[in-house]
Amino acid sequence: MKNEVQNSTVVIGLTNPKSPSNVGAVMRAAGCYGVNQVVYTGQRYQQAAKFSTDTKNMTKRIPLTPVESLMATKDKNVEVICVELVEGATPLPLFKHPEHALYILGPEDGSISQEVVDAADHVVYVPTIGCMNLAATVNVVLYDRLAKSEHLDVSNELIQQSRDTNNKIKINKND
Repeated sequence: MKNEVQNSTVVIGLTNPKSPSNVGAVMRAAGCYGVNQVVYTGQRYQQAAKFSTDTKNMTKRIPLTPVESLMATKDKNVEVICVELVEGATPLPLFKHPEHALYILGPEDGSISQEVVDAADHVVYVPTIGCMNLAATVNVVLYDRLAKSEHLDVSNELIQQSRDTNNKIKINKND
């Protein structure tokens, strides 16, 4: 994807997700924003996976992998960013995203463990009133990463390859 540095690494780590609709929406976001891999812990998603809502079939292009520990999946040059409403965390608009990142998010009905937060390189939060759901948070974090990228592709070619096949709208200026 042209919007990301070619040799950057972006992994999304989900802590015991329960909702197949949220995981499906996370996978769609992963495809839109050039994520390399999505990993998750726990058994709840696997039990509900038959109700998958990965409408763009991103699991065929991006690995969705169950793991015992999110921290164990981290390469040495990857920085761990916990995304959680934690006192003392950095507001996302002020955060500078690292080139190589593992973003860890908590479950829909809980939080990231204190052990993982303590081991993280960064803890950030989205300064909203109330909390967002898992998939919405992933979309906001990945959009923030893209918006702050120095390698942003703003071409018509990107628009043409990204939009739905039924979308042929153009801006016609009558100046």
